[in-house]
Amino acid sequence: MSGMSGANTMSVADLVASLRESRGFRHKTDIARVVGSLARRLPGGARDLAQAVALGDDCAALADGDGYLLFAIEGMVSDFVSAMPWFAGYSSVMVNVSDIYAMGGRPLAVVDALWSRDIGAAEQVLAGMAAASIAYGVPIVGGHTNARSDAAQLAVSIVGRAKALLSSFNAKPGDALMMAVDLRGRFEEPYPFWNASVDAPSERLRADLELLPQLAESGLCDAAKDISMAGTLGTALMLLECSKVGARIDLTRIPKPTDVALSRWVTAFPSFGYLLSVRQENVAAVQALFDSRALACAVIGVVDDSLEVSLHRQNDSTVLWDFKREPFIVAKEGAR
Repeated sequence: MSGMSGANTMSVADLVASLRESRGFRHKTDIARVVGSLARRLPGGARDLAQAVALGDDCAALADGDGYLLFAIEGMVSDFVSAMPWFAGYSSVMVNVSDIYAMGGRPLAVVDALWSRDIGAAEQVLAGMAAASIAYGVPIVGGHTNARSDAAQLAVSIVGRAKALLSSFNAKPGDALMMAVDLRGRFEEPYPFWNASVDAPSERLRADLELLPQLAESGLCDAAKDISMAGTLGTALMLLECSKVGARIDLTRIPKPTDVALSRWVTAFPSFGYLLSVRQENVAAVQALFDSRALACAVIGVVDDSLEVSLHRQNDSTVLWDFKREPFIVAKEGAR
């Protein structure tokens, strides 16, 4: 079920070129410009934005008593909401839940902001949200609705709590870069959404996710990121850039379904998918936890201090991103 299909003959250089032009990468590189624009309007620049929390994690983590309050939001792209309203509603809750667990936390509740032409047009979105709320055991406690809009839009926000954090800022040179993913799914065509959630038992979904806070609280891992719309490799860039490190990634070690081309798989958004930066002495224990839940897990690379991310397949290799030359999501320090 894992590894690279022999039928996929795209060179590493061609893969890199396609990734850099992909929608997921373009959306993520916008983040640095947004943060830079905000920073220019604050007296202390980027320092003011990061005064309470570090920018770049899956959630804002606010120190609170003996733990952390987690706060996040996700917006659904409008064409997705229009074309697949039920699954867009489901996904809006699912991705927020995943963000909380990616930080080592557990979700408490969500609220939504929904725009639609009328109440009838909102029904399927709301039905999908309700289904995910039940599946993941996370209540919807309020929100904002505009049922007289000329366009379909949806955003959902979530709060949660963590006792110990998994953070994008804790990857260290020498760590193993690991990927954990649920391959028991299918694509929601024509979108890059790998659905391993809707048909899965609720008990299994919740128990699988519980591995993430277990990793944080046991001390087996302190650095992780939810695989987002930037796909596996874009998510790796976000994690590594925040930690001010680089990595060498072996494309042949990426777990994937046997009948899916690697070029498509690495741009997919899986309903359960995480990257973890793990100290070498903890790799076997982390692997065993995911194995115990029948989740695919593998070491896909090694973190280093190069400040660049390179992709390798046998003797074929190309630099995907050089953080020394260009930011991915992190605005330049001192942006004003």
